[in-house]
Amino acid sequence: MSSTPAWEQYLQDHRDQHLEELFELLRIPSVSALPEHKDDIRRAAGWVADRLRAAGVPRVELLETDGNPVVYGEWLVDPSKPTALIYGHYDVQPPDPLDLWETPAFEPSMRNDRIYARGAADDKGNLFMPIRAVAAIHGSGAEPPINLKFNFEGEEEIGSPNLPPFVQQHADLLACDFVLCADGGMWGPDTPSLTLGTKGVTGCQVNLTVASTDMHSGMFGASVQNAVRAAAQLAASLHDENNRVAVAGFYDDVVPLSDQEREDFDEVPFDPEGYLEAIGATAFVGESGYSPVELNWARPTLDLNGIWGGFSGPGTKTVTPAEAHFKITCRLVPDQDPNKIIDQIESHLIEHAPAGATVTVDRGTTGGSRAFRVSKEHPAIQAAWEVLGDLYDRDPYFVRLGGTLPIAATYQEVLDADMIFYSWGMPDSRGHAPNENFQLRSFDTAPRGYCRLFERLAQTEN
Repeated sequence: MSSTPAWEQYLQDHRDQHLEELFELLRIPSVSALPEHKDDIRRAAGWVADRLRAAGVPRVELLETDGNPVVYGEWLVDPSKPTALIYGHYDVQPPDPLDLWETPAFEPSMRNDRIYARGAADDKGNLFMPIRAVAAIHGSGAEPPINLKFNFEGEEEIGSPNLPPFVQQHADLLACDFVLCADGGMWGPDTPSLTLGTKGVTGCQVNLTVASTDMHSGMFGASVQNAVRAAAQLAASLHDENNRVAVAGFYDDVVPLSDQEREDFDEVPFDPEGYLEAIGATAFVGESGYSPVELNWARPTLDLNGIWGGFSGPGTKTVTPAEAHFKITCRLVPDQDPNKIIDQIESHLIEHAPAGATVTVDRGTTGGSRAFRVSKEHPAIQAAWEVLGDLYDRDPYFVRLGGTLPIAATYQEVLDADMIFYSWGMPDSRGHAPNENFQLRSFDTAPRGYCRLFERLAQTEN
């Protein structure tokens, strides 16, 4: 008698069908940043909803927001079992620059044991994996061993502006014990990992004005403030000689790394030379006293994203600029409040404004996002750790991300549900870049990983 689970046999038997179905989704140019793709966004949402229905999910709806629709689904099997909410997004980045793609971005192709297309890894390939898992369970005549809900959005690539209010408005509908995130990746094809935290983010634009008009540099340059020079001076004041943020209070709420956290970080393989070589950099520059991994994962940052003013065209223009600007973003760690950080930055900028310069701060409208953190002792993390260990025949690494997934903190704050990152993008998947790809190994491993995780989670207490 075969020991192969019925769902695994289903996945093997329907592999080619599932590949073609993924290709169908990848052909839809659901670019959320470009208004001309609004119909494609809705078409992609409809495709995802249809696939959930075909996978046996009894309740599937397109729920409207002030922007793109949310695909919601639920399969509730037993109130005594845990409920997992599965998150993903069906929108993608623009494909530009088109001339760097080996094959067209929205005409998926296979080569080198990979699927190439925009969205192949981020996030259509990953989003499709839990749907495949549910389809395999249903197709083998069973039902999921835990309660499942689905929350797939179409605005992640533009910052998810409408998802936090959607979660707040539908908190009862989305109620769950934890969230499984089908967006992200593993440390490598042979090295599984579990993400225990992401950074928060906030930012602003700084505007300096020194006069009502640009000035002739010969008549005024020697005696009147220059806005570009003042902006450069003010921007430089934001860090000290040890690359530490010089804003008063910036580190007040930062919890120091524990010895155990540093040990966990040290266990993760990191190639400093390869890291620099991959981006064409020549040296590490960061806050003194921390390794590059510790800086990327667990220390807050203040980045200058751009600075401009005056004349920057070809040739020469002898002008003393009246205005200059620069943009700031901060990656935040747990316990830092985005609004408080911007307050502190604004106070610093006004206090350190060069003579003759008036400074204003444009905070934008998003308000930023808090950092996310989950304990490695969380029951769902422990279940995923065991499943991945069995799948790969080695223990997963515990990692963090230097980037931000704002919805993780929203789920935590509104639903009291921690997010478990469970997805199969790879470091070389080239998300957001030309020739984005999803490994066929991941295509085969991920749905098996979901089926096994559902079974393992059914053994945890609700």
